[in-house]
Amino acid sequence: MILTFFARWPGVNLEVKQTNDGVILMVKVVPGSSSSRIAGLLAQALKVNIAAAAEKGKANKQLIAFLAKLLRLPKSSVTVVSGEHNRVKQVHIAKMTAHELLKRLEPYGNL
Repeated sequence: MILTFFARWPGVNLEVKQTNDGVILMVKVVPGSSSSRIAGLLAQALKVNIAAAAEKGKANKQLIAFLAKLLRLPKSSVTVVSGEHNRVKQVHIAKMTAHELLKRLEPYGNL
């Protein structure tokens, strides 16, 4: 069963899907940035700047490490489930509820 939640910030909706074993969210990745950071919200996706280049999976690996550190989870809890070769990805966060995820991302809501 998948439940869909929307975090509502002014003018932006972040779509988070609750699954049986975690959550799935859309992430727009900007590889080759000067630093890895949350860059804001874009449509229904979390926009993340990643310092690594988009070659040989480097940006995906850095995205996983960045999100794991940001959410205080082991890297094994973060997986790119679709969009591996695209800038827009679906990322699965294991063992986390939509409410917990939105709470941890709350400081970035006013970007």
